[in-house]
Amino acid sequence: MGRARHFQAATTVAASLTARLTVLIVICMVCWPAMAGTTVHKGSVGDWIKPVALPKADPQFDSQIKNGISNLLSDYQIRKRPGGLEVFDRYAYKIVDRTGLERGASINFEFDPATSEVTVNWIDIIRDGVVIQHLSDGEFDVFRRESDAEKGLFDGWLTAYLNINDVRVGDIVDYGKTTVRTPIIGTDLLFHSFAVAWDEPIALIRKRVTWPTVQPLNVRQVRTDIRPHVQSTGETTTYLWQSANPTPVKSQEYLPPDFLTYPSIEISSTSKWQDIVDTVLPYYRLDQELPADFAAKLDAIAAKYDAPEDRMIEAMRLVQDNIRYVSLSMGRGSYIPRSPTTVVASGFGDCKDKALLLASSLRRLGIHADVALTDLDEGLALATILPTIRAFDHVIVKVAIDSQTYWIDATNYLQGGRADNLIPPDYGFALPIVADKAGMEKIERKELYQPTTFVNEVFDFPKRKGEPLKLTVTTTYWGADADSMRYKLVSQSAARIADDYLKYYNRQYPGMKSLGPLVTNDSRDKNLVSVTESYDLSAGDLDADNLSKDFALKSDVGIRYLPEPDLLERSAPIWLGSPIFRRHRCTVRNLKAHFVGPEDNDDVITPYVAFKARWTSTSTEFQVDWFLKTLNDRIPAKSIGPYLKSLKKINDNSAWNYNFAYSDAEAN
Repeated sequence: MGRARHFQAATTVAASLTARLTVLIVICMVCWPAMAGTTVHKGSVGDWIKPVALPKADPQFDSQIKNGISNLLSDYQIRKRPGGLEVFDRYAYKIVDRTGLERGASINFEFDPATSEVTVNWIDIIRDGVVIQHLSDGEFDVFRRESDAEKGLFDGWLTAYLNINDVRVGDIVDYGKTTVRTPIIGTDLLFHSFAVAWDEPIALIRKRVTWPTVQPLNVRQVRTDIRPHVQSTGETTTYLWQSANPTPVKSQEYLPPDFLTYPSIEISSTSKWQDIVDTVLPYYRLDQELPADFAAKLDAIAAKYDAPEDRMIEAMRLVQDNIRYVSLSMGRGSYIPRSPTTVVASGFGDCKDKALLLASSLRRLGIHADVALTDLDEGLALATILPTIRAFDHVIVKVAIDSQTYWIDATNYLQGGRADNLIPPDYGFALPIVADKAGMEKIERKELYQPTTFVNEVFDFPKRKGEPLKLTVTTTYWGADADSMRYKLVSQSAARIADDYLKYYNRQYPGMKSLGPLVTNDSRDKNLVSVTESYDLSAGDLDADNLSKDFALKSDVGIRYLPEPDLLERSAPIWLGSPIFRRHRCTVRNLKAHFVGPEDNDDVITPYVAFKARWTSTSTEFQVDWFLKTLNDRIPAKSIGPYLKSLKKINDNSAWNYNFAYSDAEAN
């Protein structure tokens, strides 16, 4: 748990529950044998593919080779075909030492059997200039793996694996495959992005796109000046990008979602988001019939509530709380929602299903609502990325009441608040699915004017010798933190939560014992959740190891969640994430002396983070309040040094130790 045991991450429940619109390739945990018709084929390379000779690696980068593999070639070629794309992918590398055999003696890749047919064109080993062909004796095992099955997420992707026979140190492995892709939707759309430098050496990165001349490609360059060689031949135009022996890029952590790790190039066949909307619009009709029983519940809401804001909240809760989350994102399910009738009848749905159901419900209640596409983790990047249907992995709802806009994530569970204090999902930007004038819209954050987590610890020192110390902790959560805590309280047992809390205090004050179960209170409309804990520490444990003479008061305001990156060669900004505003108060009572705070207790105020400590005291009581608030969501690279210095000062001032056994009588 660490020190910040009360801290609740300011993220919505959707971040852990929501399906992807576009299927992600993941490290897999649950496996099934492949289904029929999912074989990896073998066949010759197409005549449209333009080969390139294997390049030579630049020896100046040899010291940066990782895992015993020297990358030689990444060649990716695309052309349009009726109903979709044909993609050729070639990768070649040299095994330079024994560790490279573990990584380089096998081939594995993932593909979607619903949209892709894969043909391996060759698998060659080049040893001392001699080519040894292994395509004929290589057989791929194909597995279906689902890493998030326990969360109700199923994408249907397959993993193909082949162990190559007789691979040795010094060998070059060279293989190529062709994939015919037939997208479920958007068959005439293209989007491809690629890095022109990796975090390890590579001799040549090559990208070649053949596309209809009447549909010129749009290109976005990010921190690179590499431009394509363009050649038109009648009906088609070929674009060729090449990056030879690029300098490896040092990977950096804590990056903003809209900051690409590597210098990159994006390619899109359209410059208009309306083209993306028009592709999915037919599947998000909001005039679909609702089941009679469900419609009756909506009519009951309309009869009970006149204000559209109240109707919105009640419909939101109806969908969030009663339709459980399951994502069957396989084939059509990756992009196309199920009908509201099907979703209600089954009792479950993914983000697409639940968003369509909620928007349709709101329309029935006389409220203007639209479904909107967004991204859970990289929504901020939607403001800059070229238009593509692949930019999204989540679906939410946009609601307009008079001049007010509300954003609702229907996959949230037990979300609190009414219209005036409803917390919008912190996804950055979203694309409403509307018939005309579609464009990316910003999801505005609500300014935090009060702490969203307030930890109030009251230590009652014993009045008489032999009595225990009493500790009462009341933690109040508001807004997004209340939503997170509310979900935690229903998704975990109260005993487990209480045990975790007790462990936290036992690490600070060995021997601490719980006096009873957690006491919780939830005001859902106000979106306030409180949790109260009660403990005691025996007189013997209080005196053991001079605990009372070196008693720690520690702030629990989420300091550990502030990033502390390596400053070495740092060139990118730091991402601070969703806004934080936390407060922690320690009150110590029944003291026998007058205690004060540190004389050099300076506030830490930067353009990015503010930290304050305030203390008051009487002859028998000492109290300290810590406050932490982030003032921006990122720190520019040039300001990271001062930020790290301020972070050190914050950490130094986040815990105070006192000899609470001291008494004024002893001094006199």
